[in-house]
Amino acid sequence: MNYDLLKAINGLAGHSDWVDAIMKFATNYAVPVFAVVLLAMWFAGNEFMKKTVVYSTISGIVGILMNYLIAKIYFEARPFVTHDDINVLVEHASDASFPSDHTTGAIALAFAIALRNKKIGWIMMVFALLTGFSRIYVGNHYPGDVLAGIIVGMVVAFIINKLPSLVNPIANLIIKIYNNIPLVPKRM
Repeated sequence: MNYDLLKAINGLAGHSDWVDAIMKFATNYAVPVFAVVLLAMWFAGNEFMKKTVVYSTISGIVGILMNYLIAKIYFEARPFVTHDDINVLVEHASDASFPSDHTTGAIALAFAIALRNKKIGWIMMVFALLTGFSRIYVGNHYPGDVLAGIIVGMVVAFIINKLPSLVNPIANLIIKIYNNIPLVPKRM
């Protein structure tokens, strides 16, 4: 079923230049898009928004660390390694496919934002889900890899959000250090 769904989604690749371009963009530029959004939230935001950036960043880092551990326990080859009929639009290393790091990171970042700021967070969740879908579309992941990434990202962001006694001191320290830097924009 995982392979059949992969073939159905990946089979769409190469038929529409503009859809291919959107999927390549989501795959290749998810990290820079999230970086720009988080930086904008930091520089334009008040203290609560800065803390949201810290919660989101911690969630993304922990999510990727979880994936690293999962991949050490269970290795799954990428679809283009296992199957000759995959339409690969974006080249990728032949490392572990399960779970999808791009999806986990994007979902962890977006869901952490959504738990604290619905307006920005849900917009970013749509982009994060597009990022996950694009990983299948461009031939880099199986649907199960992306689903696992969604689950890991959401669980990690939810748990991090439930740990303010651990995260707030880190956020407060980062904000304090930032506020002591001369000539940087500050908004309370």
